[in-house]
Amino acid sequence: MNLELSEEQSAVRDLAAAFTDREVVPYAAEWDRAESVDRAIIGKLGKVGFLGLTIPEEYGGSGGDHLSYCLVLEELGRGDSAVRGIVSVSLGLVGKSINGFGTEEQKRHWLPRLTSGEALACFALTEPGTGSDAANLTTRAVRDGDDWLISGAKMFITNGTWADVALVFARTGGSDPEQRGHRGITAFLVPTDLPGFGRTEVHGKLGLRGQATAELALNDVRVPDSARLGEVGKGFTVAMAALAKGRMSVAAGCVGIARACLEAAVRYAGEREQFGKPIASHQLVQELLAGIAVDVEAARLLTWKVADHIERGLPFATESSVAKLYASEAAVRAANNALQVFGGYGFIDEYPVGKYLRDARVMTLYEGTSQIHQLLIGRALTGVNAF
Repeated sequence: MNLELSEEQSAVRDLAAAFTDREVVPYAAEWDRAESVDRAIIGKLGKVGFLGLTIPEEYGGSGGDHLSYCLVLEELGRGDSAVRGIVSVSLGLVGKSINGFGTEEQKRHWLPRLTSGEALACFALTEPGTGSDAANLTTRAVRDGDDWLISGAKMFITNGTWADVALVFARTGGSDPEQRGHRGITAFLVPTDLPGFGRTEVHGKLGLRGQATAELALNDVRVPDSARLGEVGKGFTVAMAALAKGRMSVAAGCVGIARACLEAAVRYAGEREQFGKPIASHQLVQELLAGIAVDVEAARLLTWKVADHIERGLPFATESSVAKLYASEAAVRAANNALQVFGGYGFIDEYPVGKYLRDARVMTLYEGTSQIHQLLIGRALTGVNAF
């Protein structure tokens, strides 16, 4: 693996850094307090090409490789994880799924709209009673002639109240034992303006407060069979393929959070004086800064390894779990250490580290909790399913 960025990758990183400093960083605290980012950011993300990364140009995408994608998400994560989440879900979980599993008609209908920012997508897998146990979801899709009727509830859906299309996973298998569990799940591309499709925004979140998170309620939502993404009963394959890459997206965003913590802590340590000198000169403060720096570098390289495996066509699911597990926990450690450097001022939202800690904490929960990833990595090592 070559760790030196190409000229094109460096240019993408610089573009993302400039975009983040101009369009995200100045407003992050305001969006956090208001519990909503400015929706105009979606069109701006589309215009600059970030919503089309890795999608072929023939479908409106901006191409590029997965390392470039990680570089962009690191920068967006440095600015505001709520904005990073918009891209991770609409492009990373849904757009890439359509590109990988969709029909030509589905690609040409949805991808140009999603990559431009004209439309936004959400990934509707998690339910009120099934988070980590996604294979036992209860939302159902029942055949009705050439259509499907979908009923059920979804919870903690990023982009849920803003999305124009939801990638909904529903149970289509009957009582046949072969169609139970993950074998009986099918994926559907469901326009959110259809009759029977309801959504309620979740407020009062600890972190990612600017992100539009929703509870979805589907009551006999009718979609044609042409809305089905992939084969009947193969929806869990679609979901797991999306999440394997999605965990790389989360890891890249976590690198951004940790890096933001490091930059803020180093800057503050050079400015703040105690005992007649900047606190940066105190050994224990330097220890805190060093810990953050090591975590940033380690998490970034683990994330880049996943991107490298994807580009070379190598298996990457376990590597993605390793990167997500380490980077999410590292982001929490980085935020804790940065808060310690700031002391009491870290508790005031005039300073950014409190937000970094709140945003980092949820990263250990979604797209697979840290405990789930430990089980996945353990299974890969031993060949044994642990419960």
